[in-house]
Amino acid sequence: MSVNSLGRLLRVTTWGESHGPAIGAVVDGCPPGLALSEADIQPWLDRRRPGQSRHTTQRREPDAVRILSGTFEGKTTGTPISLMIENVDARSKDYAGIAGAYRPGHADLVYDAKYGVRDWRGGGRSSARETAARVAAGAIARLVVPDVRISGYVVELGGDAIDRAGFDPAAIDANPFFCPDPAAAERWERLLDAARKDGNSLGAVVECVASGVPAGWGAPVYGKLDADLAAAMVSINAVKGVEIGDGFAAARASGRENADEMRQGADGRPRFLANHSGGVIGGIATGQDVIVRVAFKPTSSISSPLATVEREGSETEIRTTGRHDPCVAIRGAPVVEAMMALVLADQALLHRAQCGERR
Repeated sequence: MSVNSLGRLLRVTTWGESHGPAIGAVVDGCPPGLALSEADIQPWLDRRRPGQSRHTTQRREPDAVRILSGTFEGKTTGTPISLMIENVDARSKDYAGIAGAYRPGHADLVYDAKYGVRDWRGGGRSSARETAARVAAGAIARLVVPDVRISGYVVELGGDAIDRAGFDPAAIDANPFFCPDPAAAERWERLLDAARKDGNSLGAVVECVASGVPAGWGAPVYGKLDADLAAAMVSINAVKGVEIGDGFAAARASGRENADEMRQGADGRPRFLANHSGGVIGGIATGQDVIVRVAFKPTSSISSPLATVEREGSETEIRTTGRHDPCVAIRGAPVVEAMMALVLADQALLHRAQCGERR
């Protein structure tokens, strides 16, 4: 059974391993006639690319994407779009010392338990390297929903949250943390420097907002927009929690506090006075901003010694060497954006298939 695919009408399958020759994705179900070239995809990959600051892994990958199929004369044909990104800076020898032991927090043990074989070179298929293929596919999904604006940014790192009063959208791409609060970004530099010096890592929370999602996308019960979003976000490496709208804070509010009250708008449509629901009610978009927050655990690969066991059963200590992100969530922001785009594009096509262009 293959579980490497996401989506129903816009279906994405990623392939490849961290230290294999290449990684990539196949995007099937993309409507024909959309203008598409490598130049439309590359800027999104460049935002996620490693080695751009001392706060990310120093693996030097250009992440140059190639379109192998699915386009003709610069436009999509409606056939599967195959994308490939070569791995050019893998250093498998860095992992030779841990080939026989399971790294705590990594998928080493569970992959071995499931398949009886484990690719120890950088984690193989379980590596965050796989997310580059998601970002490439997400660039195509954005073309399917051109009127939707998607923005992802880090709102908390190592337990230190941004000040919402200092939220500056222009700051998101002006610092290495995708942080909308310049003051928080300065604090986070010190936090990560200290964690790295201590042989440790930190977790973080990424928030993603999609504006321009029309009311009606999504479906009741088993096709809920928020259910698809939650599943897509949890599929990202190192993600351990997802909130839609107020999320867990809604459980601590009263019904009166949590209600998204309405008035009649000047355009004749209902106007919401709040958005505690995160733009989704009953699994269907309300027309407000769709808001998702994603919790990333600390990077499991750290240089501090940790207790573990060898594959044959003996106890030992392990220290992971190599090049790793001290906070994987930093480069996770573009990945969260990509997953938002993929889910929304799929839901847009599903809505059109059942309901036509009805708004």
